[in-house]
Amino acid sequence: MGEVRSVCVYCGASGRVAKRYLDAAAAMGRGLAERRLRLVFGGGHVGLMGVMADAALAAGGEVHGVIPRHLMDRELGHGGLTRLHVVASMHERKQRMFDLADAFVALPGGVGTLDETIEVLTWKQLGMHDKPIVLLNLDGYWDRFVELIEAVIGEGFAPPATARLFATEPTVEAVFETLARAPGPALAPDSARF
Repeated sequence: MGEVRSVCVYCGASGRVAKRYLDAAAAMGRGLAERRLRLVFGGGHVGLMGVMADAALAAGGEVHGVIPRHLMDRELGHGGLTRLHVVASMHERKQRMFDLADAFVALPGGVGTLDETIEVLTWKQLGMHDKPIVLLNLDGYWDRFVELIEAVIGEGFAPPATARLFATEPTVEAVFETLARAPGPALAPDSARF
């Protein structure tokens, strides 16, 4: 894994969440801009996505959004980004976000965030990339996810090394510290075999 210059952040599009989640999204946006790390995200102006993008832009950051046409047509796209990539489908969105990123951070979010996080974990397990993946475990938000991964391993559906595919950190600052270490691959190419 080389130097991290661009971070894809997965997070919720809902604004009907506790203020601590919105504050964390703003801190993530500011922190990326202050460290001159490009933000790549889902391109929306709502919820944690919008708060994070606005904070990064206000701090002088470079922000790339990727949004499928059907969401753009519903006027959910952020109009003030460095660049807004409009793509044909959700699948293309996820691939473009992956291609633009050197690392991934998952903030608290809904099923879309879970989907995106699981996909990059799966691709890492299969040896398709070795980019860092960090979950912001604010107030234990991701604890149940970690427990599920441990259960999957315990039941024999995944090798023990799966638990090392990602890191969890309790604060935004700790996420940046982990990204600065840019951990290498957790699995050898053939270790996904059982």
